[in-house]
Amino acid sequence: MGENIETSAEAAEAAALPRRHDVHCDPETPAPTKVDVPDAIASKPTGQKSPAQWAYERIILYLKNFEEQLDSTQEVAMGFTGGDAGVLRIEGMGYFDPDIVTFYGTDGAGGRTQMVQHVSQLNVMLRALPKPAEKTEARRIGFRLAQDIATDS
Repeated sequence: MGENIETSAEAAEAAALPRRHDVHCDPETPAPTKVDVPDAIASKPTGQKSPAQWAYERIILYLKNFEEQLDSTQEVAMGFTGGDAGVLRIEGMGYFDPDIVTFYGTDGAGGRTQMVQHVSQLNVMLRALPKPAEKTEARRIGFRLAQDIATDS
């Protein structure tokens, strides 16, 4: 019948590896797939990562996918949820083990901005903003972050 039988160790390892699933009303909407998950993320069981690292890596995948849908006149920004703090044009991102994620960038007025958030309070709304007029090319932070994960392993 061609059925695969897993050992208990293989089953436990498969259960600990990251899984993702996205559905959109338009089947043509680009959604990240398992193929889009870099080996550096997919090969290490989630139990071996801090909540901060795990949140950081998954947000990068969402950022990269979002940027793939932008045109050359747009850049990714983050809208703040639960308040009137505006938006942050995402120019960098990091984490501090075990449970802090941070975003670096500029606000709507061009002021330097950093958001530091505990993973239990993490809410990220991605938004497309026009790239600044003085920039010749849109910058793609999601791609740089994904590249950093791939070379960091």
